[in-house]
Amino acid sequence: VQLQASGGGLVQPGGSLRLSCAASGFALEYHIMGWFRQAPGKEREGVSCVNLLSDTYYADSVKGRFTISRDNAKNTVYLQMNSLKPEDTANYYCAAVSAAFGACVGGSLSNQDYWGKGTLVTVSS
Repeated sequence: VQLQASGGGLVQPGGSLRLSCAASGFALEYHIMGWFRQAPGKEREGVSCVNLLSDTYYADSVKGRFTISRDNAKNTVYLQMNSLKPEDTANYYCAAVSAAFGACVGGSLSNQDYWGKGTLVTVSS
């Protein structure tokens, strides 16, 4: 079982990035998916979550700027990030939980089964 996040990088304020999270070893279609982030010196926070019906949930800090989506055929979840701000700088992680045991709670995913390694997003001029 593996989650591989990619797409991070350095971007100027106001710019955009698209993160991808490719799943292997399990069927994405039966899992609720979420993105988290952790900035240096701060606690990890839930950013966004998408359930089996593709209902989406966001933290207040990213609402209106970030869009989560899932492509079950490609076993991949995406996070489109627009209007990026310096405070969005963090390591971004994807996570998954079986729909039988987890849920989207606000912009976060509860009871995570699997975690991917992070991809670093740096927003700076």
